[in-house]
Amino acid sequence: MLRVIAGSARNLKLMTPEGLDTRPTTDRIKETLFNMLQWDIPGTVVIDFFAGSGSIGIESLSRGAKHAYFVDNSREALNCIERNVKHTGFADRATVLSTDCLRTASLINEKHVDIVFMDPPYNKGLETTLALSLLSKPYIDSDTLFVIEADINTDLSELAENGFSIEKEKKYKTNKHIFLRPVAKERN
Repeated sequence: MLRVIAGSARNLKLMTPEGLDTRPTTDRIKETLFNMLQWDIPGTVVIDFFAGSGSIGIESLSRGAKHAYFVDNSREALNCIERNVKHTGFADRATVLSTDCLRTASLINEKHVDIVFMDPPYNKGLETTLALSLLSKPYIDSDTLFVIEADINTDLSELAENGFSIEKEKKYKTNKHIFLRPVAKERN
């Protein structure tokens, strides 16, 4: 079982969807990720694509994010996210969207999104397709941080060649987090 690592909902346990369709980010990896982001979270608007249990968006809310969008198309994952958001007391700062991630990107009505988290199924190229499609959205600009969780061998050089700057990578045993920003688009 997962838990909220820090912040206002610290130590609350989170439910995870049953089965093999999701791979929740472990508490250890989530803690490492948020230790790197801790000063960037307060007051932000975040999107948690391929949200699964919702633990990344919930961790963001617990650490002071203003609002989180949770996107998944699995009914079981969406039910799990809804329960976790209610359990942690963040229902008023959360929007759960039940649709394909590419369609959902057009449903988000924000002036600016600060952080986009993505943890798609590995080795299907979804992170590249989604990230490139988000470049055209009005809420994405050069201040938006993209954090992509991927298989350790995933090559995201296509993103670096098409409008993103890779800031850093944090590697673990079998996966990694890649931190990127759009390079050419300024905030409106």
